[in-house]
Amino acid sequence: MRDLSIRKDENIRVDSLFGGRLVCQQPRYGYRFSIDSILLAHFSSLKCGDSVLDMGCGCGIIGLIMLFRWQMRCQRLVGLEIQPELAALARMNGHLNGFDDKYAVIDGDLRDIKAFFPAESFSRVVCNPPYYVEGSGRESADRQSLIARHQVCSSTDQIMAAAFLAVKNRGTVSVVFPADGLIELICSMVSAGLSPKRIQVVYSYPEPSAAATLVLVEAVKNGGPGTRILPPFYVYHEKNGSYSDTMKSLYDLHWEQRSD
Repeated sequence: MRDLSIRKDENIRVDSLFGGRLVCQQPRYGYRFSIDSILLAHFSSLKCGDSVLDMGCGCGIIGLIMLFRWQMRCQRLVGLEIQPELAALARMNGHLNGFDDKYAVIDGDLRDIKAFFPAESFSRVVCNPPYYVEGSGRESADRQSLIARHQVCSSTDQIMAAAFLAVKNRGTVSVVFPADGLIELICSMVSAGLSPKRIQVVYSYPEPSAAATLVLVEAVKNGGPGTRILPPFYVYHEKNGSYSDTMKSLYDLHWEQRSD
């Protein structure tokens, strides 16, 4: 049963999705989730009996959305987060949304992943990793955002190596990443033993001259050759316009993944 007793704290804001059916506490002034987490949560629907690791879960939004969509299919969903204050928020968010029986959060560093889970503990790993090498990309005003956005604590190679250890053989690893870092991500995946199988390129709006902003990549552990490039995903109808119909559908209460 959902717990509506949301604490009052001037440093915490409460956001909601799906007409208020899902609530998420997150820092008012620190790191907050964005569209990339929404996209990743919907990129791969769960199958019956799946066990999921949300690696670097932040406030837990990706796992929360996946449980909201597919709670009955999910055996368990575990978040791993290096920042204790974000791990505490993720844990509380799971409780507030009534997911206590299937959701857990562990404080920990993914570089030490073997200290927290036996090898091949999960059928799926999802990860919205820190994108930028320290000192590059958008400057972060606070330490919390710096760790979440920049590779202060772990590199892409270390993240993919941890995902390989955590996921079962033939299990999936799904990642959202900046489009201009696609080669870096694929190289890290392949080096770790993860075979990219599905790639979707995300654009802000449909304009021939507009560059892609993000990529969604699903890899399979020891999956062999063969990669499927999905149709492009447009976030907005047009420049400075409203959300596209596809983007709007991700906020629908009764969304279910369409066939690719």
